[in-house]
Amino acid sequence: MNTTVTVDLDRPGAIINKHIYGHFAEHLGRCIYDGFWVGEDSSVPNVGGIRLDVVEALRELNIPNLRWPGGCFADRYHWTNGIGPREDRPALINTLWGGVLEDNSFGTHEFMALCELLGADAYISGNIGSGTVQEMSDWVEYLTGAGRSPMADLRRKNGREEPWTVRFWGLGNETWGCGGNMRAEAYADLARQFGTFCQSGNETPLQRIAAGADGGDTSWTDTLMQVMREMDSHPFSALPWEALSVHYYTIGGTWKAKGSATDFDSAAYWSTIVAAQGIDELLRSHAAVMDVYDPEKKIGMVLDEWGTWWDVEPGTNPGFLFQQNTIRDAMVAALHFDVFHTYADRLTMANIAQTLNVLQAVLLTDPDGGALVRTPTYHVFEMNKGHQDATFLSSVVSGPSHTVDGKEVPLASASASVKDGQVLVSLTNVDLESPLEVELTFRGGAVAGARGRILTADAPDAHNRPGAADVVSPVALEGIETTAEGLRITLPPHSFATVTLDLDA
Repeated sequence: MNTTVTVDLDRPGAIINKHIYGHFAEHLGRCIYDGFWVGEDSSVPNVGGIRLDVVEALRELNIPNLRWPGGCFADRYHWTNGIGPREDRPALINTLWGGVLEDNSFGTHEFMALCELLGADAYISGNIGSGTVQEMSDWVEYLTGAGRSPMADLRRKNGREEPWTVRFWGLGNETWGCGGNMRAEAYADLARQFGTFCQSGNETPLQRIAAGADGGDTSWTDTLMQVMREMDSHPFSALPWEALSVHYYTIGGTWKAKGSATDFDSAAYWSTIVAAQGIDELLRSHAAVMDVYDPEKKIGMVLDEWGTWWDVEPGTNPGFLFQQNTIRDAMVAALHFDVFHTYADRLTMANIAQTLNVLQAVLLTDPDGGALVRTPTYHVFEMNKGHQDATFLSSVVSGPSHTVDGKEVPLASASASVKDGQVLVSLTNVDLESPLEVELTFRGGAVAGARGRILTADAPDAHNRPGAADVVSPVALEGIETTAEGLRITLPPHSFATVTLDLDA
């Protein structure tokens, strides 16, 4: 089957913010403990208790930011429980996720040390659901205070003389649900209050992110944007936040019966692809509301939770949300990034849920200390990292589709960008059984020196696991043909490829 992808080299768009390749770590299952944190006495190689191979693997992705401590956990988290000597920190039961002991050995200082090792920005989700304005204001001051103040002095007492730079602050999480079961109007009032008292303690301004809607509830977005317009027009008011979040999970089944991550038939595969492509409608609908109030796009949109959600692996704690990760999950990630790039003028951040051992994780750790597993989703992040902070290039895809319950689903997806004289094109074939022959052409300029990589496997349920960690990994893309119009590339079924070219001056 033939597909054409035409890239306009002379129609540059917005900069693709590197932060759309962000990550998310919650005190949930084995994401923090036995994931990032093994403790200083562990036989697993670590730096101050932080697992070293995890850090090295994430640095290969140029991970731009990490969101913490939740998620739903954030609106039950009291940060003062996680500072000071570890032996003095209070323990509690994590009633949200698995009913396990939370000993607070991984707290603020440990998280900031992790971010420094990763070279990533910290994105802290503050507690609005069960916390106070003073509590969150104190946390901002503890982390960022450069002068003398009670919280900055407490930080110094706990071993950190200089303040950290923490720009990104979430004003609660899913406040329509686990973060407080609030109405939009009630949350808007709280967010105005909390945002007002979250002020940086140094010269780096904060990027405060208001908690957004439940899925496609654009009325929530409308309510929050009305607040922004009212405050922006008031001569003595400052805006209480700089961005607005939204969440989207890809579920091939239903919330009560999500389906297996690895044991699925063709119908479940296609329902997943349909659900994944729904991210475009979600972002479009919320962006349309934001455009009414903010046509200049001064307020960012943040998709700070996205990914596939399957039934947990048999025999695991249902509260740990541990699932395997297959080629099907890689297709979801590839489709999402193509959509993210098209909203580069509005979408300023996105965070996959979650980085380690939870939901659509990019890395899986062996609880017995064995080798780290890079999932197919990890490889999509790595192959796509050249899009970070690149200039979006408009592209047009024309090709066949597959009919799913009366809906036409395009088989091919693509996006392109340019940075430092190089063009990066991402190409995805979601067809379950047939290859796609792609005619890749360029308008408004010339390119040369094509080279590529491809990620695929014999079956869509192929996945990596301890003892078989390289079943799905990228290889060189062979058979790139030069044509009079550009390039001809054959994409196998359920595959993702990237092609890098040099701009021909």
